[in-house]
Order: sequence, then C-alpha cells, then structure tokens
Amino acid sequence: MKVIIIEDEKPSARRLQRMLDKIGIQAETMLHSVEESVAWFQENEHPDLIFLDIQLSDGLSFEIFDLIDVKSSIIFTTAYDEYALQAFKLNSVDYLLKPIDAEEMEKAIHKFNSKHKTIQPITLNFDDIKKLLVNPIERDDKEYKKRFSVKVGQHLKLVPIDDIECVYSENKGTYLYTTEGRNYLIDQTLEQLETELQPETFFRVNRTFFVNINAIKDMVSYTNSRLQIKLHSYNEQEVIVARERVKDFKSWLE
Repeated sequence: MKVIIIEDEKPSARRLQRMLDKIGIQAETMLHSVEESVAWFQENEHPDLIFLDIQLSDGLSFEIFDLIDVKSSIIFTTAYDEYALQAFKLNSVDYLLKPIDAEEMEKAIHKFNSKHKTIQPITLNFDDIKKLLVNPIERDDKEYKKRFSVKVGQHLKLVPIDDIECVYSENKGTYLYTTEGRNYLIDQTLEQLETELQPETFFRVNRTFFVNINAIKDMVSYTNSRLQIKLHSYNEQEVIVARERVKDFKSWLE
C-alpha cells in the first residue's frame, strides 16, 4: 500500500509517519503545501491512501483537487470539530482529530482496507465540505438560548445569555463563565450548543471554547498564525483561536 502525508506542520507529519511505521506502513513522501502537492501529483503515481491536513501553509488542501484529478482515498487529519465534520461523514470519508490517537488511526486504516480494495477516483463534493467548515453565521429563523438554568447547591439560578463571557469544556465537563467571574457547570456539550447559541454573538474559536463577541477586550497575534483573545474577566487559561479558524473568526468579527 502506497501512502503519503500532506501536512504543513513538519513535526506533526513526522509524528504521524512514526505512528504509521510502528504498524508496518511506510509513508516516505511528506508534502507541506498546496503548491508542493500539485507538483508532486503531476510527476508521480498517485498513492492508495492520503493522510490529508485541511489547512496547509498556502491555503486549503481542497485547492489541490481543483487542479489535479487525484485518484486516491483520503483520511483527513484535522483540528475541526464534530459539527463541521458531518460533511466528511456524508461523503464517506474518514477523519482523525488532532492530536492523532494511535488507536483511532489504526481503526481508520482498517476501515480503508475493508472498504477500498481497489483505488477509486475521488467523488467528494469539496464545495459542500468547505461550506460546512465555515462557522454558520446565517441560519434559519429560530429561537436561540436566552438563558441557562444552573444548579447552585440546592438552588437553581438563571444565567442570562448576555452575562456569559465564554463557554468551555474541561475534564469532560462544560462550563459557563460569567461577567461576574463565576463558573457554572451545565449539562450540554459544546457540540450540542452549536445549534443553541446565537452565532452572531458566540463563536467557537477552538475545540474547547466559545467566546462572546461582547466579552472580547483585546486580540493579539500568537504563534503559528493564531490569535490570542483577551476577555474582560476570564483569565483562567489562554483562549487561542485555532489557526484554521482565524479567517472565519475575522469575518465573524465584522
């Protein structure tokens, strides 16, 4: 089986290469940009399987397929979350969330081996995937959450949505952080809140944080083309906009 890795972060590419090597799969070719990948596909036999990162150093990896008719199966490696990955499920593409887990990687390869005995041309609708990867600012007219009810001892407290600076996950729990500097545990997961929070007010900046646009005090350039957000009250840990979400985050701000 011929396998290649397309990943712009070289340490991540090398880590994946070592993980594959441990289960007897050699991925000798590692590509790091759209331009480099297009050039490689023009000159080489297409592999059986591609481990493909979405965000490369010079653009989205989907741009490769705008220029090259790639006849390979794909396992996406991505930091995007479940709500966006419905596109991959609909298109019968497997994916691995970063940081990649060795056991999940082996399951994905097993799925490839069982379903892709022969190389098939890619039939994915990448336009649909790209649409679902953009934070959905416009939705159908619907009622979004106006408040949360949280348990405080033996009492229930109502927390208005405008009083929430951020919502985050930690140690398998989901928490509200309010303008008063209080944390409250809630029952919903971040994935469930994707459809319940007003998208013009709340943006999911990474796998573990939603932020309220009205709570943003400052934004600072961060390593690897990311942004660090400073909120008015919350300072328990750094709030970083994931690199692949920076563009959509900037559009959301406007």
